[in-house]
Amino acid sequence: MTGAGFGAFVRRAHAAGHLVVQPRMGMSSPDRMRAGLLATRDATATTVGTITLDSYTRVGDLESAGLAVLEGVALNGYPIVSHPTATTRAVLDGIHGPDFPVQVRHGSAAPQDIFRALTAVGLDASEGGPVSYCLPYGRVPLRASVAHWAASCALLAARRESGAEPHLETFGGCVLGQLCPPGLLVAISVLEALFFRRHGIRSISVSYAQQTDPLQDAEAVAALRSLCVRWLPDTEWHVVVYAYMGLFPETEEGAYRLLGKAAELAVATGSERLIVKTVAESRRIPTVTENVAALEHAAAVAARTPRTPLDGTATQTYAEASALVDAVLELDDDLGAALLAAFAKGYLDVPYCLHPDNAGRSRSYIDADGRLCWADIGKMPLNGIADVRPARAITSADLLDSLSYVRRSFDRHTPEEVPGGELARP
Repeated sequence: MTGAGFGAFVRRAHAAGHLVVQPRMGMSSPDRMRAGLLATRDATATTVGTITLDSYTRVGDLESAGLAVLEGVALNGYPIVSHPTATTRAVLDGIHGPDFPVQVRHGSAAPQDIFRALTAVGLDASEGGPVSYCLPYGRVPLRASVAHWAASCALLAARRESGAEPHLETFGGCVLGQLCPPGLLVAISVLEALFFRRHGIRSISVSYAQQTDPLQDAEAVAALRSLCVRWLPDTEWHVVVYAYMGLFPETEEGAYRLLGKAAELAVATGSERLIVKTVAESRRIPTVTENVAALEHAAAVAARTPRTPLDGTATQTYAEASALVDAVLELDDDLGAALLAAFAKGYLDVPYCLHPDNAGRSRSYIDADGRLCWADIGKMPLNGIADVRPARAITSADLLDSLSYVRRSFDRHTPEEVPGGELARP
């Protein structure tokens, strides 16, 4: 492994006892993008930079993205394919480097043009995956997404020929963002990491999104780490935790409490990086100032949180995730073909996901203690492993109530009453 690159920076920071915190800020103006990167670099925290792309670029509508650039129309992210290479190089000049790597975040099921654009400006870190950037919200067929991602990995892996160590982060641990029991999240994150590895990537991060119960989350991250030790022994890898991706608290105090719990989860489990959310998440796209405030709050909480990792192999989540990974890998030696077969057979089945390539038979719910549980496992190979509690049918009212569970918990309760006990205050 080289000593430079996104993964190497995170590894060094972790060895020094620091949690790397990262925003998801995205702006279309080159001047504002540069200002956001500078503010992130200069925050009182150990940070990496983010260039989040716009929705037109994400879905491949480059004509609309290009027209917006020509007309000076503000977008919800940076159209890296449509801006001239020289423009983006100027944005990065004097900012991006070994002590401040920058990652491109996008959301595309067909990221070849994005990867060509980011490598052309000297970047080599991105994220996504053939499953997680297809399901649940995409319209691209899963078969096409798998092919696109195989080609995209090859494009990025070619950077190794020039001495770089390109980095990819799975989005698999964030599928649906909420209401997906962690056994499935962990399994998809591991499978996407294996997909990246088999297509030439040797620096990988595996994701997990904060859910509804702190102890269950800690068990999930421990399971994820154990499975990576098992399946990625020759790969540079680290874990990235995402602050809760569902409906965020509407109060400033509630938002900071929830972000604090995410930072505690990341540090306690030995995770190396955290994607933050801000106090403005429930209302609008956050400003640079709000992103920096979130970074600094998360870093402050992290600095006073001890590492207390669990035994990753002794949990329900590990048993479920391990069973799912093993079952998928047995379907075909070609992992892309195995993923397609797994969804076709219902071996992988994301609850409440309406994509036509998803079986749609699994269901989940939040129990009285705040844990995410299976109400129906469909055809997933979890009989005798998963704790299925089909107490009653899940109604649309139940689903809506569950979607706002975290928001209600952190907006309406004192720290002692929030699930998980005492929380960090802003």
